[in-house]
Amino acid sequence: MGGEGKVSLDSSGLGVYDVTWASRAEDPGGRTSPEELIAAAHSTCYSMALSHALAGAGTPPASVDTRADVTFQPGEGITGIVLTVRASVPGISAEDFAAAAQGAKENCPVSKALTGTTITLDAALV
Repeated sequence: MGGEGKVSLDSSGLGVYDVTWASRAEDPGGRTSPEELIAAAHSTCYSMALSHALAGAGTPPASVDTRADVTFQPGEGITGIVLTVRASVPGISAEDFAAAAQGAKENCPVSKALTGTTITLDAALV
């Protein structure tokens, strides 16, 4: 199977990137993929949703580090996403953090757009 093209990130001015079928299904070879772009959008949106919720509850985070790993299976599509978040939040209990993390997962606009995809959350305080 083949295919290639380009994607541009115009509003940020980050440039134009080559994409190929091989870069998404076989070897990235220094190229991006739709799945990598989804992961970037999801991790960013999730971090923003979590930070907003924590600040609104009176416990603004000192730091939030989120990673999204998107699993792509040729012939099946995206089969899952794992969100891994590590945050430093002074003055919050583990239980309250877990609730805020879960709420951010459910209310993040990108998570909502990915309804139908299994999204797993691994959230912990550091």
